[in-house]
Amino acid sequence: MTAIEQTEARPRGTRLPRRARRNQLLGAAQEVFVAQGYHAAAMDDIAERAGVSKPVLYQHFPGKLELYLALLDQHCEALVQAVRAALASTTDNKKRVEATMHAYFAYVEDEGGAFRLVFESDLTNEPAVRERVDKVALDCAEAISEVIAEDTGLAKEQSMLLAVGLGGVSQVVARYWLSSGSPIPRDQAVQLLTSLAWRGIAGFPLHGAEGQH
Repeated sequence: MTAIEQTEARPRGTRLPRRARRNQLLGAAQEVFVAQGYHAAAMDDIAERAGVSKPVLYQHFPGKLELYLALLDQHCEALVQAVRAALASTTDNKKRVEATMHAYFAYVEDEGGAFRLVFESDLTNEPAVRERVDKVALDCAEAISEVIAEDTGLAKEQSMLLAVGLGGVSQVVARYWLSSGSPIPRDQAVQLLTSLAWRGIAGFPLHGAEGQH
């Protein structure tokens, strides 16, 4: 059961273990922040959505910013882990590109809308938020660049530049695809983007195996 499902399933006043309560509060906060943005959201709204009193909410999170940052940490880590899992899922490099694209599209399409906190936050002028948003992009790029560097023999700086491009294209196109009403099936969208990306990255031969990809 997800945090949001747990939020929906628990009536007000139900006692929960601390970890379960924290997850429930995070699920409620995610719904409110995604729907209203940081500035319009109120702790009252989050407590009401979670079915708890404000004192209970403040027992777990001292303020709205701390709650928002906890959500960001959770969902930034989820994206990084999804990208790493995609890269590790195969040794076929074209399939790696496809799996990585799938990871970004799945992340953006998730019904909880957490990607809006990461990629479309209305609080990026807050240093702690900006740091996390920048870090998730760099962490994903570093994971991709490690594979590029290992397989092509390109320098770290060159591999990182390519990786930032691949990650950036993936999340921007995935967000466009969703915001435009998903006019084509996700698998087809991923295939199109994979074809575009692969035409570029395949131009760098495997290190020590020239002519092979």
